[in-house]
Amino acid sequence: MKSRNAELQSAARMPLVEKFNEVRRYSVRLAEPLSAEDCGAQSMPDASPVKWHLAHTTWFFETFILEKLEPGFRPFQPAFRMLFNSYYNGVGEKHVRAHRGLLTRPSLSEVLDYRRDVDARISRLLAQSDRSASDEICRLVTLGLHHEQQHQELLLTDVKHLFWMNPLKPAMLDTAFPGAGEEMPLRWKAFDAGIAEIGARGEGFCFDNETPRHRRFLEAFEVASRLVTNAEYLRFMEEGGYQDPSLWLSEGWDWLCANRLTHPLYWQAPANDGQPWREFSLYGMQELDLHRPVTHLSFFEADAYARWADARLPTEAEWEHAAEFSRGSRDTGASPFHPSGMLDDGDELAQMFGSCWQWTSSSYAAYPGYAPAAGAIGEYNGKFMVNQYVLRGSSCATPPSHSRTSYRNFFPSNARWQFSGIRLARS
Repeated sequence: MKSRNAELQSAARMPLVEKFNEVRRYSVRLAEPLSAEDCGAQSMPDASPVKWHLAHTTWFFETFILEKLEPGFRPFQPAFRMLFNSYYNGVGEKHVRAHRGLLTRPSLSEVLDYRRDVDARISRLLAQSDRSASDEICRLVTLGLHHEQQHQELLLTDVKHLFWMNPLKPAMLDTAFPGAGEEMPLRWKAFDAGIAEIGARGEGFCFDNETPRHRRFLEAFEVASRLVTNAEYLRFMEEGGYQDPSLWLSEGWDWLCANRLTHPLYWQAPANDGQPWREFSLYGMQELDLHRPVTHLSFFEADAYARWADARLPTEAEWEHAAEFSRGSRDTGASPFHPSGMLDDGDELAQMFGSCWQWTSSSYAAYPGYAPAAGAIGEYNGKFMVNQYVLRGSSCATPPSHSRTSYRNFFPSNARWQFSGIRLARS
């Protein structure tokens, strides 16, 4: 498998039309192990069917690029403009999110026809555009590709939740479950107090919520050299972590009690004493590997564990500052589509990218001087800056060329179906 740096450098050198075709083909490849029935089902309102992901990412290119810039534009199917709109109020009507799984029509084959049609038209537009239109087309196509990479990750996590809800607990992948690596001791990497520059540098693509780059004063802090493991989280559970209200935020404790939760999502308790815990994965049900990072945790669970461990979650500014100055943060070491354990990386920070998204203690809010883009495209990030927390890094399901130090992921505090884990910090 290519290193993360090699993949990033290769992607940077690739002409845009080649990047476009590669990203678009990858989405279809992800769906190849699935049946048409798999692709049409929706397991919960927060998740979407695979068929919808394939159609919506195509809708993005048709609506924001072809409709605006293609000479003589005609929609592939006029009804798709409403069916596959996600949250863009400026575009018009939307189909109810929780009812996406009821869209038995169009068929999967028609959605794939839709993709082929739009792909050919975007490729022609890229080849034929004159200089005056070229910059805008390239900017919108690049945004569309990063939008599609977000949906590639969502496709995988949504299928995982769908298959978890199936009593048969089927596997999406029929290859062998990848090895975990070895146990790595937890060390602390110290950073002095001072002014840190945070946000995108202006080199390459970024989302608008990563801007503008600005300065933050940070007090001295330490960050853990790796993510919290399954073994460590299991000790938290065995020592009563889910029964001790003193460890939990008030809203988190109410959420925990209301849902009667006692362990991470996708864990299965032993049927009898002496048997191991099991964990569901895209490879099916597996024995819980104690060396792997614990994943699929809510912000509430991550915060409670940090309190139990006499630590805390890092702020997003601390996380980014640490990642900027750590050689080890550039290596993934991750298994395909499941977090792996790590070999000892000395005093460097491991698993910053490619294993689990890492909860921070920072609410998702605008940077000083932030301004969303004009028009419907400006609805992409800014309007969600309320009641969410920031996660940093990337996961085993994130395309490597889609991750970067300044990336700001965000989810509500009770979200667990993403590959979300814990990196500890302390003052």
